[in-house]
Amino acid sequence: MRITDVTLTLFAWDGIPPTVYGAHTGKFSGSSALGLLAVETDQGITGHAFLGSAMNPATGDGQALITHLKPILLGRNPLDRELLNRDLWRRQRSAGVRTIGAADIALWDIAGKAVGQPIHRLLGSFRECLPAYASSAVLASPAAYAEEAQGFKANNWAAYKIHPPARRAEDIAVCEAVRRAVGDDYTLMLDATWSYDFPDALRVGRAIEALGFHWYEDPLSDQDIYNSAKLKQALRIPLLATEYPITGLDGYAPWILARATDYLRGDVAVKGGITTLMKAAHLAESFRMNFEIHHGGNSLNNVANLHVAMAIRNTEFFEVLLPDAAQKYGLVQDIVVDANGLVHAPTAPGLGYEIDVGLVTRKTIAVLR
Repeated sequence: MRITDVTLTLFAWDGIPPTVYGAHTGKFSGSSALGLLAVETDQGITGHAFLGSAMNPATGDGQALITHLKPILLGRNPLDRELLNRDLWRRQRSAGVRTIGAADIALWDIAGKAVGQPIHRLLGSFRECLPAYASSAVLASPAAYAEEAQGFKANNWAAYKIHPPARRAEDIAVCEAVRRAVGDDYTLMLDATWSYDFPDALRVGRAIEALGFHWYEDPLSDQDIYNSAKLKQALRIPLLATEYPITGLDGYAPWILARATDYLRGDVAVKGGITTLMKAAHLAESFRMNFEIHHGGNSLNNVANLHVAMAIRNTEFFEVLLPDAAQKYGLVQDIVVDANGLVHAPTAPGLGYEIDVGLVTRKTIAVLR
C-alpha cells in the first residue's frame, strides 16, 4: 500500500457560543475553521483526521501540514506508522505538533480500515466503556457552577471539573459552593489553568484538599517544574500536570525525574497523535501513575482520544469539555454519554465515526493541496 495524495479541506465552524476556559484562551465565539485531512492510498482506503478547534483555526496550521508533512507521506506505506512518526517529528519546528497529530491519526485510521477493526483493537483493547466527567467553562458565579454540577450528578456522570475564574478567593468560593451543592460523595476536580503563583497555589490546594477534591490540575505555570515539586510535597491531594507545553514524549521525563506531578496528562492534538499518547500512557504506567486524557479540541480528536482510553489500563475518566457547541462539530453522530454516565468503545473500522460530508461540502472555504 502506498500514499498517493494528501489534502486538507478547510471548512467553516459557525455558531460557536461565547466561551472562556482561562487566561490562556480568552473569550472566543462566532466562527472558526476546521481542516478535514484526507490521506489517500492506492488501495482505495482514505484516512481522515480533523485539524483545528473552535479557538484555534486550522487556517494557521493547515498550510504547514501541506508544505512540510505531505512530502514526508507521499509514496510511503501508511502502515509503517512508527517509521513515519519518526520522520514527521523531524519536521516539528516547521510544521508544529498539531499537524503531526492529525497526520498520525489519519495513518491509524487507514490501518483500522485496512484490517476492518476499530483502532483500539489494533492498540490492544483493555475496556469497552469508561466513566465520563463534565469539564466546565468559566461561569458567571458560584451559583452557576453549583447548578451545572448538580445537573450532571443527576444524570449519573461520574464527576465534575471546575475551570474557575482564576482569582484565588473567588476560586475557593466556587469550589465550596459546588461541594455544598453536590454533597460529600460526588467526585470533583479543579483545573486552575496555570493561573497561580506558588503561595496562591498552596492556599487553593489546601482549601480543595479539605473539601475532598479528587485532583488538582495545573495550578502553576505549565513549565514550572521547580514549584510543582514543592507543591506536591506540601499537599496530599494528587497533582495533575504535563498537559502543556505542546511537545512530544520527551517532555514528560523532567516531570517524572523531579517528582513534580502525581499524574501525567495529554491528548492527540497537543502531544502529536495516537502514537505519542500510547507511549506516554505506558511511560506513566511504568511509574504506577495515571495518564488522564485531555479533551482534543475537535470531534475527531476526541474520537482518537477515546480509542486510546479504551486501550490503556491507567486512565480513570473521559473528559467532556463544555459547552458542546464549542467542542463538537463535523460528525453525523458525536460521542454520546449514556444514561449511566459512560462512553463506549467505537465498533466500526478505523476511527469508526462518520464525517458529515454534506456539512463539510456546504461550509468549504478552501482545499489545500
